[in-house]
Amino acid sequence: MDYFCGMIFRARTFPVLKYLVVTFLAFWLGGCYRERFYEEGDAILRFSVDTLRFDTVFTRVGSATRSFKVFNDQSLPVKVASIKLQQGLSSVFRLNVDGQAAPVKELQGIEIGAGDSIYLFLEVTIQPDQPLSVSPFVIEDKILFNTNGKEQQVMLEAWGQNANYIPSRYSQGGIALLTCDLLDETWDDPKPYVIYGILAVDSCTLRIPAGARVYVHGGLVRNSGNIYNDGILYVLDQGKLLVEGTKERPVIFSTDRLEPELKEEWGAWSGIRFGPGSRGNRINYAEIRSAFVGLWADSSSEVTVRNTRIYNTASSGIVGVHARVIAENCLFHSNGGHGVQFAFGGNYRLEYCTLASYDNDAEALSMNNAILRDPETRRIELFPLIATVRNCILFGSGKDELDLSDLTDPKDPLFFQYSFDHCYIKAEELLAEKNYPKFFEKCASCIQAQSSDTVFLNVAKLDFRLDTFSVVNDKARPLEHIPFDLLGVKRDAGTPDIGCFELLQ
Repeated sequence: MDYFCGMIFRARTFPVLKYLVVTFLAFWLGGCYRERFYEEGDAILRFSVDTLRFDTVFTRVGSATRSFKVFNDQSLPVKVASIKLQQGLSSVFRLNVDGQAAPVKELQGIEIGAGDSIYLFLEVTIQPDQPLSVSPFVIEDKILFNTNGKEQQVMLEAWGQNANYIPSRYSQGGIALLTCDLLDETWDDPKPYVIYGILAVDSCTLRIPAGARVYVHGGLVRNSGNIYNDGILYVLDQGKLLVEGTKERPVIFSTDRLEPELKEEWGAWSGIRFGPGSRGNRINYAEIRSAFVGLWADSSSEVTVRNTRIYNTASSGIVGVHARVIAENCLFHSNGGHGVQFAFGGNYRLEYCTLASYDNDAEALSMNNAILRDPETRRIELFPLIATVRNCILFGSGKDELDLSDLTDPKDPLFFQYSFDHCYIKAEELLAEKNYPKFFEKCASCIQAQSSDTVFLNVAKLDFRLDTFSVVNDKARPLEHIPFDLLGVKRDAGTPDIGCFELLQ
C-alpha cells in the first residue's frame, strides 16, 4: 500500500491507470505540504563582507555592480521579512537578489534555504561632477536586514567625486606613511585631496600650495572593540608641513561631508597633529574647520600659524602640549572647547588674534604648566610655561575668557611666565583673591571687557569683524612685522585695532 496525506490507495493492476493516478496525486499532494521556516528571534544571517566597497574611479557618469553572499546557517529555511537601504528612495544604491528582479530600494519576503545562501547584488550610479551636496566624496549607506524581528546590517561605500584619495580608498581605520626621502611632496593637483584614514608624514616635507582643498574622511572609529581616532593628518618628527595659502586662495582643511546639512558639523574628523619633535611647520592663509581639534602640537614640536581661521571644532581650536606655537592674525570661533589651549608648559606667542568663545563653558584661552601623570596618586609633572599675548581679543559669553593655572607649590615664577600687552580680556573669577587679583595691573594697556561692550559686527552671523563703535578700535600696539590684518587691510601705523581685523574706514 502507498500512504499519501493520511489516505490509503490500493493500485495493483492496470499500470497505465496507476501511472495516471500517481501523477495526479503528486500534484494534489503538493498542496498538502507546508514548508517549515525557522521563526525564532535569534535567527542570525551571515554575510561574506561587513562592508561592500565600490572601487570604480568615477571619471564620467559612473555605474558599477558588486555582490556578496548572505548565508543561512540554520537547519531550517528562514524568511527575511525585508532587505532595504537605510536612505530609502534617496539612496544612490539599488538592490537585486540572485538577478531575479529589477533593482529596487527594498526587497521583502526573501527565502533562504536551510544551510543555503543567496547572492545580493548592488548597483550604484554616480555623476562625479555633480555638486558635492548631491555626490560627496565618500558616499555611505547601509543595507538593513530584518529576520524574525532581528536587525542586521552591511555597510556600503562608494566614491562619488573625482579626487586624489590619499593613501587609497581602503584606508579607513588604517595608518599609511607618506615618505619622500627627506625631499618635498607637493599637492598641486587641481582636484581635491581626500585623506582616508590616518596619514603620517615622515622623512618628507609636505607642501600644500594656495587654493588646495584637503578633505578628511573619518573621526572616531571602533576597531577590535576599542574606539580610537581616525581621519588624521599626522606629522612625525622627520616630517614637515608647509601650508602656503594666500588671501585670495586659502588652503581648506575640512570634513569630506559637504552636504548642506553636514558641512558645518563639528568634530567630523580628528584634525592636524604635530608629533613630538616635528619642527619648522608653517601654516599661512588656511581654513581649518569641522575637526575634533584643529591643530594639536605635541611635546617639543613647533608650528607657526598665520592668517588662519579655525572654527567648528568639537574641542579646542589649537592645543599645544609642551610645545612651541606662534599664532598671528588668526581667528578662533565656534569651538566646543577653548579657542586656544596651552598645557604642560611650552613656549607660546599670540599676536593680533581674535578668540571669540560663545555658547560653551570653556575659556577662550587656557594656559597651565602641568600634566597629570597618574590619576590614582594624582601625581603631576611640571614644565615651565613662557607665553606672550599681544593685541588679542579674548571675549565671549562666559564670565571669564582667560584661564591661568600655575600648579607649582611653592610658586616658582620661572615656571609660569606670561605677558599680556594691549589685549581686550573678559575676566571676573580670574581676579578673585585666590587667583590673580592684580592681573590687570600687570597687563600693559589692557582693557577689562564688559558683557555690555560693543565689539563685533554680528555675532549671530559669526561675523567677527569690528563694529564701527567697537571698544577695541585704535587700542592696539603697532607691530611692524604684522602690517596687514587677516583680510589684507593695512593697519593704522599709529593706532591699529586689537584683534585679527582692522576696521575698514
